[in-house]
Amino acid sequence: MVPLAMNNNTSDNAGVVTIPPIIYLVGLLLGLLLHYLYPVKFIPPAISVWSGVLLVLMSVLMVLSALLAFRRVGTSPDVHKPTTAISTDGIYRWSRNPMYISLALLYLGIAAWVNSLWIPLLLIPVLFVVDQGVIKREERYLEEKFGDEYLRYKSQVRRWI
Repeated sequence: MVPLAMNNNTSDNAGVVTIPPIIYLVGLLLGLLLHYLYPVKFIPPAISVWSGVLLVLMSVLMVLSALLAFRRVGTSPDVHKPTTAISTDGIYRWSRNPMYISLALLYLGIAAWVNSLWIPLLLIPVLFVVDQGVIKREERYLEEKFGDEYLRYKSQVRRWI
């Protein structure tokens, strides 16, 4: 891991709307409710469970990789705590937000497992809220805190994938 140097900004967090898992959970619960009331399947039942399991496993591997990367540079994944370093190696070479991708994979894995069309349809507004209420706020915070070094990283690595 290559931590970027910190500037002397005293901001202690990005001021996100809420912790990202809550945003995904709200969409998931609403999708499950709609599925209970009006079930609509979107993939053949023969592959729904296996595809769901595969997506959930991919999610777990991705989040573990991201958490290890945070641990290596000595910063917390908690959006309410200060970011003390930016991870730029490992999974962070391919995406600036692998944890949010991991949550989306988990979400889609549950959607496949349950085989509910409502859940993936609601992923669209979920990702909009994550983008506007979390990621853009985090990016502003990191630009202010880490300056040009974060801007260079941002220009080299995609936001999502």
